[in-house]
Amino acid sequence: MCHDVPMQDAKTPEVAAPVRMDRRQLLTWVVASPTLVIAARLDLDSAPEEVTPPVEETPFDLYISLREDGRIIAALPRTEMGQGITTGVAMLVAEELDADLNTVEVHTTDASPHWLIQLTGMSSTMRYLAAPLRAAAAGARARLVTAAAHRWHLPAWKLSTAHGEVLAPDGRKAGYGALAREAARVWLPEVPSQPKEAAQYTVVGRPTGRIDARDIVTGAARYTLDLEVPGTVATVVARPPTLRGSVQAYDASVAVAMPGVLGVVPLPTGVAVAAQNFAQALAARDALRISWGPGPASHLSDADIRARLREATDGAVLPPPLTVRTLEARFDFPYLAHAPMETQSCVARVSADSAEIWSGGQDPKFTRHEVAAALGWALAPQRVTVHTVRAGGGFGRRFFPEAAVEAARVSRALGRPVKLMWTRNDDMRHGRYRPASHHRLHAFLGPGGLILGWHHRAAIPTVELPHGFGDAVTAIVGRVLPEVTSAVFFELTQRFPYRFGLLPLQHLREVSLPIPTASFRSVFSSQVAVANELFVDQLARGLGRDPVELRRAFLASDRLKAVLNKVTLEGEWGRALPPGVAQGVAVHEEWDSAIAHLVEVDVTGEAPRVVRVVIAADVGLPINPKSIENQLQGATVDAMSTTLSAGLHIDAGAVREGSFADYRWLRMKHVPAEMQVHLVRSDDRVGGVGELGYPSAAAAVANALAWATGTLPTRFPVLDPGA
Repeated sequence: MCHDVPMQDAKTPEVAAPVRMDRRQLLTWVVASPTLVIAARLDLDSAPEEVTPPVEETPFDLYISLREDGRIIAALPRTEMGQGITTGVAMLVAEELDADLNTVEVHTTDASPHWLIQLTGMSSTMRYLAAPLRAAAAGARARLVTAAAHRWHLPAWKLSTAHGEVLAPDGRKAGYGALAREAARVWLPEVPSQPKEAAQYTVVGRPTGRIDARDIVTGAARYTLDLEVPGTVATVVARPPTLRGSVQAYDASVAVAMPGVLGVVPLPTGVAVAAQNFAQALAARDALRISWGPGPASHLSDADIRARLREATDGAVLPPPLTVRTLEARFDFPYLAHAPMETQSCVARVSADSAEIWSGGQDPKFTRHEVAAALGWALAPQRVTVHTVRAGGGFGRRFFPEAAVEAARVSRALGRPVKLMWTRNDDMRHGRYRPASHHRLHAFLGPGGLILGWHHRAAIPTVELPHGFGDAVTAIVGRVLPEVTSAVFFELTQRFPYRFGLLPLQHLREVSLPIPTASFRSVFSSQVAVANELFVDQLARGLGRDPVELRRAFLASDRLKAVLNKVTLEGEWGRALPPGVAQGVAVHEEWDSAIAHLVEVDVTGEAPRVVRVVIAADVGLPINPKSIENQLQGATVDAMSTTLSAGLHIDAGAVREGSFADYRWLRMKHVPAEMQVHLVRSDDRVGGVGELGYPSAAAAVANALAWATGTLPTRFPVLDPGA
């Protein structure tokens, strides 16, 4: 460090001159952006001359609007992150309105009090939205038919609908757009407005390609870093070497003299650098000289964490009377990064009394609250407008809006809009993680192999849920009592599916560790349910019973039995396999859905390789079978990765892995050519899908490894040299 340049105190910002943003330029951009609500709904000045006014819309309710040109606009109060909910919403609306799918547009909504919950998680989007969307679309159809009947002076029951038109028996027809205004004034429809029966569906339930696929493939789809708000400056942040480390002092003299640099701003999380483009910002960030304070986890490494977790599961476990034999197993799971393909990012524009945020968060209301609090407006969150943008994956990571908070602070300091990007290294080493865990399980056996009891003690660091479950009350509890919220979520979600003994027990022992955590795909089930399914196979070995037969005998859920039967039939359970190749099976039930995986693993090469996957799932009404197939396959690849090769290491409070080069997620070459998905339908409920596929896939892979090698994996990922 140069001694002739004084270090700046971390609290003293060095900023560029403020730049005002032209409101007409902003409106031009908003109209052009397909990810935002149409400009006609924004409270801005008159549109510039070069912008063509949008086609007028007639709102029917919160969910459905019609344009004069006949296009149908459906509101989506959740976040599209690649899971395909945009297409699912469009299919439901097209179905109930008897419209062509290509006439339905889905617009993601801003954070708004009109929506009770806008959280995208817990596999809840289609479960919660399907019923109101169907009702809204069916109601709109009934009002359109009634409007046409009034126009033509005909009984409404004589009219029909097809392809976005109302049809009369005499051949007259009227498009929805032409009827929209009249229909919006209808209060009492003269035909039934109930949604269709599932047996009448012609769109829902059919495998359908994504309506946004072309935009995604061609690059027309807009993600946060694609947005262009006039006057925006590129921003990156220098971050500490340890988790939650602090800035003690910094020297920005070299950085501010570099080409394109517009300002340097200290933050609670590091030091931000703004420049004309990201290349300049990254170069200037690397030129900063910073004195860092250690983070609160700097005394912790992997061995310390494992010891703390293991210790929390120690202690006597009282066997039930008549126990003649006890089986025991322990399992260790690592910290995991969410590693979405799109890193955290945000565009922010902050003025003296308001702020606008563009980001792909999983809970825009929580984003609004956190940004408002950071700007000193905790009691006036309405000052912050949050526009929800398409996101490139989330898996629980995007519940936390750190990028939005940083961008808002920098924007206010600089007096201009900023586009803030987290690098891949930032995302891996300074994110939030699925916590590590240790599991101790016992099975108590009586005379003749009778299963008398089951006990599972899980030691897991607190999963931070300050966003709650999507509503204000649970968010407050999540912030004030994080351990309580985590424990309640555990109790609400963890259900043991077997009748092993009179009262199978599962206990959560929360361990306080200063490492940031977040929900991960399937949350607690990604460890608890996996450990259970591994131990069921060990129990089968101990009893000399087939693991599928044992599951069939003790499963309490008929849905689980059905998917297990389907997967073993389609996967040919027990078929002759070459030496070194074995099958594994596992089941899971959660979020109103049930699933079973059958996996074949080959251990004859240098590393174990999954060669075949068969999946059977009951998700109730399959809105788009193709989307369900894609999600279950994606979750399976996630589970294969974290079971075999991907996991994080903590070295003195620092995350060792910094990219996909060392966080060893599976590549395309590792994905089996055969990955079948079979849907089993028990009823017409809409079940969750996004998180469903992970636990049973992870357990089936590990069970297959156990049968192939003769050794049950107990520490993951299995290819970690320390495992």
